[in-house]
Amino acid sequence: MVKSFLFGLGMVVFGSMGAAQAEKISEDDLDALLENPKIFIGSENCKACHTKQYYSWRRHAHSRIIQDPQADKRAFMADLDEKKIRKDLAELDLKVPADKIYVPKPEEIKYTIGSRFRQRYVVEKDGTLYVAPIQYNAETGRFVNYHEADWDKRPYMTKCAGCHNTGIDMEKQSFVEISVSCEACHGKGSWHFASPSTEFFDGEPAIVNPAKLSKGTAVQICGSCHNRGKSTKEEGVEWAIGYEPGFPLDAYFTSTSLAAGDKKHFYPNGYSSGNRQQYIDWKNSQHNKGKVTCISCHSPHVYDLEKSLPWQMAGTVVADLEKTPDKQCLSCHVMMNKTGPHAIHSSAKCTGCHMPRIVKIGEYGEGRSHMFVPLRPRDTLKDPAIPNSCTSCHKHKDMDLKKLQKDAFPLEAEAANSEKGEFD
Repeated sequence: MVKSFLFGLGMVVFGSMGAAQAEKISEDDLDALLENPKIFIGSENCKACHTKQYYSWRRHAHSRIIQDPQADKRAFMADLDEKKIRKDLAELDLKVPADKIYVPKPEEIKYTIGSRFRQRYVVEKDGTLYVAPIQYNAETGRFVNYHEADWDKRPYMTKCAGCHNTGIDMEKQSFVEISVSCEACHGKGSWHFASPSTEFFDGEPAIVNPAKLSKGTAVQICGSCHNRGKSTKEEGVEWAIGYEPGFPLDAYFTSTSLAAGDKKHFYPNGYSSGNRQQYIDWKNSQHNKGKVTCISCHSPHVYDLEKSLPWQMAGTVVADLEKTPDKQCLSCHVMMNKTGPHAIHSSAKCTGCHMPRIVKIGEYGEGRSHMFVPLRPRDTLKDPAIPNSCTSCHKHKDMDLKKLQKDAFPLEAEAANSEKGEFD
């Protein structure tokens, strides 16, 4: 019976090691669901009522951030050719010789992480999940090292699982779903499934609807994963263990920062150079002060982009925002005069300058800054360690940054010359 299965374990999972799958719940179990504490039930049980939302989620990167390659070989972004992998590794500066690094065989890989910029591989060793010490980078088409000296000292459940899987049980070392699914953002769904029309049980919401939360609380749901830092609840855990949608994130997680001494993941001006730090950037941006949150631009539930409201244009897959960013930005920012850089970049996207690709995901700047402020050549002239928006597109060899700054911002250059007698 599903009932004994559900409440014997406390959540709908199979096995004690990772791979878990929600089981369909029958009508006979509804009363039992309400009599017990909320549990995770899995996205398949959400589909019957929320069909459009379910299939839009299936198109979203959240549903494919981690995949089971044994169930679907298309999950692999590249062939795991050991000879090629070791050749690629031999060209790098490594802590372990290239011929000594563990290279998993395809059949050893339980999960793949990533499906766009890069891909990592989860394997099992002595009953524990780890991320293998190799990584495939799509931009260069080559394999690189990933914690090659200590990969088997970094358990997947401790370092990664909280933001790649849904329904984590650290005691059982298991999870309900291998993807970022419905309950990752809406919370445990058993009560809502059992009684969809009931909003509260004993003062506790049956399900979390981020649209009904305050903006400051709702955005923390995104911030629980699009963030870098450490748990406040358990030492060594690098995700917000114990956090549930609707709760205050700061009680469960502390973000990293340049002020705290993290020079690895930030440029000298405080802009993020590391991946999954969008929430950190956003908190320091004018969008935060103006109450523009993640879902102002990104919506995981969009069905027809042409008929969507402006704030919904971000769509159900990452690429949709790439297609319509100007509509997104101009729904709030009305351009009065096309002067300066707005005049000479009339065919470019707002994001090209205001969200430059300066965040390293694979080997280069594939990710966009979420500070929403253009970085100018003068910033790089003052400190070469700081990138600028212009060179993310203008990649001419031996470019003269002073000339580029002068051409792009002539009025500023003229003012600087008149005031200082030289170009700044």
